[in-house]
Amino acid sequence: MLISRFPVGPDLSVADVLGSLAAPVPDGPLTVGDDRVVDFLAGFARRLLAPALARRYPELGSLGFFLRRGELRRAVTGLASTDEVLVFPRGMVFHVPPANVDTIFVYSWALSALAGNPNVVRVSARAAGAATAVLDALNEALADAHPAIARTQRMVTYGRDDATTAALSAACDLRVIWGGDASVRAIRAHPLAPRARDVTFPDRSSFAALSVPGWAGLSPDARRGGVAGFANDAYWFDQAACASPRTLFLVGGTSSAAAAAREEFVALLVAEVAARGWDVDPAMAVEKRVATYGLAASGVATHLDFATNAVALATLAPAAPVARTWLGAGTFPVAALDSLSSLIPLLSRRDQTLSHLGFPPTELHDFARALGGRGIDRIVPFGRALTFGAIWDGYDLLHEFTRRTTLVR
Repeated sequence: MLISRFPVGPDLSVADVLGSLAAPVPDGPLTVGDDRVVDFLAGFARRLLAPALARRYPELGSLGFFLRRGELRRAVTGLASTDEVLVFPRGMVFHVPPANVDTIFVYSWALSALAGNPNVVRVSARAAGAATAVLDALNEALADAHPAIARTQRMVTYGRDDATTAALSAACDLRVIWGGDASVRAIRAHPLAPRARDVTFPDRSSFAALSVPGWAGLSPDARRGGVAGFANDAYWFDQAACASPRTLFLVGGTSSAAAAAREEFVALLVAEVAARGWDVDPAMAVEKRVATYGLAASGVATHLDFATNAVALATLAPAAPVARTWLGAGTFPVAALDSLSSLIPLLSRRDQTLSHLGFPPTELHDFARALGGRGIDRIVPFGRALTFGAIWDGYDLLHEFTRRTTLVR
């Protein structure tokens, strides 16, 4: 049986869920950019942006902003049908999100619903905190929603049940898989219908780059603001999100200037983390030390700096590979580069986001063109690494969630 999280209600069988989605929809099937969905998502967004909830879970403020009515209308602007190309929902979408980033499922689900699709989202049994707040807000917003929403949208929880996953996979037109490589392989073991397809979000790595000359040219307020943005990127999901920065690159400038920039950056980060009240528990502090000592023992790191339990740095050896693994919340390998272009040979297709501070736009543009799509799908300022967009991991999600019929006359 499946626990019905949204709409909240009694436990359901897979047949119950699929039967509900196949039933006639009040006032007709959903369409791309359907007003019934826009109204519901906008009402949901208002609940997320309530001051008390946003203070408790700051990441929900970003989600609420993403789902504002104006943002939703802008998102579907490019999906309007023309005389030659008609745009329709793709069909039933099955979402399998990760447990470690407990609001990511809302973004992909919301875009799929906005595209007019019926959806089934598997919510992890481990989801808590912000995810629970999201589910509560969704069910509250349902009271004012058109009945079509409850008929077409389902969020459920079930255990390790291959039969259930197989049934939902076989019934869907599109399957969205978030998680590590192993999770993607495990879900892909369940066949899709011949005309269905997967959109996968496997293991990814992300980095941060700080221009040493650019840092020197920033005002004290701009430096503090940049560090505050970096802290949001790193600490909101305990540095476990795919877009959270792992390695920090200090780019350009002399060695003494880079050392001075690093020292001030770390001091500001320690102060920012303390001001937010963020800390790590003793078990995490031990895990961080074990992980970073491992880097030192293997020769990957030449120096370790535990500024606090919540902020730890590992200086990478000059020839060391890029550190991509999660080392514990608030743990940052650090490397110096002569230029941003020096980063290009170190990158691979698994690398997703590069957040930056202090670089001129032309340098970032030249870097992206030289990289040529061989790695890094997103280049964003500090503080924007976790800001979800309709284009994610190189996918234009609204286009993935729709299908097109061409009409030649």
